[in-house]
This record gives sequence, C-alpha cells and structure tokens, in this order.
Amino acid sequence: MKLQDLDIIVTAPPAPGWGGRYWILVKLTTACGITGWGEVYATSVGPDAMRGVIADVFERHMLNEHPENIELMFRRAYSSGFTQRPDLTVMGAFSGLEIACWDILGKARDRPVWALLGGKMTPRVRAYSYLYPLPRHDMTAFWSSAEMAAESATDLVSRGYTAVKFDPAGPYTLRGGHSPAQSDIALSVAFCKAIREAVGDRADLLFGTHGQFTTQGAIRLGKAIAPYDPLWFEEPVPPDNVGALARVGAATGLPIAVGERLTTKNEFAPVLRDGGAAILQPALGRAGGIWEMKKVAAIAEVYNAQIAPHLYAGPVEWAANVHFAVSIPNLLMAETIESPFHDALIKGAIRVENGYIKAPETPGLGIEVDEDLARAHPYTGTGLHLEMTETPCSYHAPNAFTGGAPPEE
Repeated sequence: MKLQDLDIIVTAPPAPGWGGRYWILVKLTTACGITGWGEVYATSVGPDAMRGVIADVFERHMLNEHPENIELMFRRAYSSGFTQRPDLTVMGAFSGLEIACWDILGKARDRPVWALLGGKMTPRVRAYSYLYPLPRHDMTAFWSSAEMAAESATDLVSRGYTAVKFDPAGPYTLRGGHSPAQSDIALSVAFCKAIREAVGDRADLLFGTHGQFTTQGAIRLGKAIAPYDPLWFEEPVPPDNVGALARVGAATGLPIAVGERLTTKNEFAPVLRDGGAAILQPALGRAGGIWEMKKVAAIAEVYNAQIAPHLYAGPVEWAANVHFAVSIPNLLMAETIESPFHDALIKGAIRVENGYIKAPETPGLGIEVDEDLARAHPYTGTGLHLEMTETPCSYHAPNAFTGGAPPEE
C-alpha cells in the first residue's frame, strides 16, 4: 500500500462564510485504490500558491511511501531545505496530507482513526461554538451588540452547548500591539455581563482575542472582564511571546488559551514550559497533523494543561479534531461550526447532539466528502482565508468587527 495520487480542491463556503473564505481539501489515493481526505489550514499565501506547496510536499516527501510511515514523512518535511524548524506553510501542507494518511489507514484496517491513536479515551466530545447571528439578527449590527450576543448564547445553551465563545474586543490589526480603547473595554464588559446573565451557570464564557494587545493593554482588558469568570482569555498577546502570555495570566488570574497559530511541538512546548498557557488550541490542519499533536497533548499532560482543538475551517479538519479529541486524556472541549455547508460537505456524518459529539464508529475519519458539492463552490476571490486590517485601533469611532471572514469588497 503506497501513496500514489493527490487531488486538491479549494472550496468556498457560501455567504456568510463561517469557517473562512475558503477551505483547502486534499484527497490522497493509494496504489491499491484506498482514498483518504485531509484539510490544510495554512493560508499565509493564496490558494493557487498553496496548491504548489502541497504538491511539492507530497511529491518530495510522501509519494510512493507507505501511509503508515507518518513519523518518517513528518521528519522529511520538517527537515526540508536543511531547516528542522517550524515552518507554518510547509507544516500546514504536511498537516492536511497527514490527516489523509490516517483516513486511509483507518479504512484499510476497518477501524476509526481514534482506534489507531490509543483507543477511545472519551466516548463523547464536549463541543463549543462561537456566537453567530440568528436569522432575525442584523448581520452588521450583531458583532457590536451585547443584547444579540446574549440571544445567540441562549439559543446555543437551549441546544445543549455548555460553552460559548465571543470576541468583541476590537480590531485585529497587522500593526504592533495596541492598548484597547476604553470603548472596547466597555463593550467587552457589556458582552460578558449580558451573556452571563443570559446563561447563568449553564455555560462557560470563552473570551476570544487574536494577539492584538500590548501586555499592559491585555492586562487592563483581562482585569475588566475577570468578574464574569471566563473559562479562558484567548491569545491576548502574540502567541510566540511566551513571557507576555505568562505575565497576562498572572496579573489577571485568567486561564490563558493559545495555539491556533502555532505549529509543531517546538512551538507548543515553550508555552507550557514557561507558564504561558493552561489550555492549548491546536488547529490540526496547521499544527503538524494528528500524530504531532498527540505528542503535544502528552507534553501538556505533564504540565497539567488541557487541550481544546481549534476550528475555523471546514468539516474535514473538524473530523480530524474529533478523532484526536476522543483519544486524549486531557481534553477540555472542541470547537465546532454548525452550518448547512459544513454539514452537507460531509453528508451529515458527524454532528453535535445536545452539546456533544459522539465518537465516530465508521472506518477512517468516518466521513464521506461530497466532491461534487465541493467543486461546485470554487473560490474565485483574491483575499486570504483570514486577514487582519491595516486600520489601527480607533479611540474615537467604534471599532467595528464583522466576523471571521468578511465579504470581499
């Protein structure tokens, strides 16, 4: 059984595009005809350029190799170009291809992927979701409305969710870290207050940011929201600034969550070693793949830290997250996106039921990708999957936030 063929599909979820502007799906086929699916969550370059990277990684390090040899293929990719260091784009390409290898192996052995990773540690995975607009909400006004956020949180809790995430703290800017505007702090407090009053003790509050603050700015914001007892304060400063992460956690008393922008154990381990995070959020389509994140989960266990797999992508990465989550002892929860396109793309194979995801029992990842649907929605834009703004934080006008994948101009 050797890896033989690669197919790459870049599909774009219909508006409003929860999960990003596009998803990069990879399909591997062995010489004996077994297919496996993976998803690449790495978009520092555009999808056309990323196609070339994925093809190069496959042909250079994986073609004609047995899909069992994941450790060997990882070391080849990690060492490529005489580097042996985390490279977000190369490791992102490898991650999606590695996930597809696990799908192949599970199908070849007629077992779910989690059964090949040490077995079923957790029979059902606790799910959480971002707060998204309800059908009655104004799409633009939603992101700055504590009242609408509370209504969305109430809806999720009524469907069994026990944790909800939101991020009203201001712009994600490509400039250096900024101190939050007083209006952004006030809006963040208003969100926490309204959501806490709406859900009471039925759900945890997950406060999201994306590394946009200075250390002192993050501490100011964290102290302001601390009375509402969020379960985590996500990426308040850049994730590679481990010392700053630790200082924010110590000064605010809030658990720090980080990881969606990190890749390989070489970037995750320092965050744990230096006390920067209590919760790790790997994105399996970027972080080095399932096997590499099993190692990270083991390291995290030594530091008494928990894992909460990140998802702002398509349902193939979600499926990989679920199998990974089922297999580890220090799972906290896993992010999910419930949208018609996510569901249809994997033909409803994995779903959230009363706030939890049951361990899949079918072979491989337990999904069947609707290729026709994926190809019927090609990406035709020019923007990247996610992008930060060049506009600096405003201290006069509101800092509008339009969700994870705003429509292109």
